[in-house]
Amino acid sequence: MNINMIAAVAKNRAIGFENKLIYWLPNDLKRFKQLTTGHTIVMGRRTFESLPKGALPNRRNCVLTRTVSTLPGCECFSCWNDFVATCQPDEHIYIIGGASLYHDLLEQADRLCLTEVDDVPQQADAFFPDYSQWHEVSREEHEADERHCYRYAFVDYVKQPCSYNF
Repeated sequence: MNINMIAAVAKNRAIGFENKLIYWLPNDLKRFKQLTTGHTIVMGRRTFESLPKGALPNRRNCVLTRTVSTLPGCECFSCWNDFVATCQPDEHIYIIGGASLYHDLLEQADRLCLTEVDDVPQQADAFFPDYSQWHEVSREEHEADERHCYRYAFVDYVKQPCSYNF
C-alpha cells in the first residue's frame, strides 16, 4: 500500500475553521482531483459531511467513524485496521482529513502531498500535525493571481531517512 496525506496548510499548519476549509484555491482543488481520482480516499465522518455533494466521484470513498454504519457512496469502517484489512497491496490511499485523522495516522503515511499557503489565517480551529521532521522531495511555487489570493506551493514530503551512527 502507498499511504499519502493530502491537505492545504497555512504557515501555522491551519487547515480548517468550523468544519470548512480555510482556503479555496482552484489549482489546489485541481491537483487534489488529479492525484486522488482512480484511487482510495479516507476521511473522518465530519470531513465527509463537509463535502458539498457527498462522496467524491471516481474514487473509493472510505470513512472512519464510530457513530455511523452507512453513508451514501461510502464504505464505513470503525477503525484504521479494519479499513487496511480491505486494501490491496498496490492500492494508493489518500487521507484527506480531518485534523484528528491526520494526527492519528501521520506515522502510517509514506508521503505528504501538501499545498503550503503563504498566509496565517485570523481564525482556525483545525491544524495539520507537525511535519518538520519530514524530507521535502519536490516543490512547485505559484504566485498569487486573480483566482488565488495568496502565494502557494505544491510540496511533497517523505519520511526523513534513518541515519545510523556506528
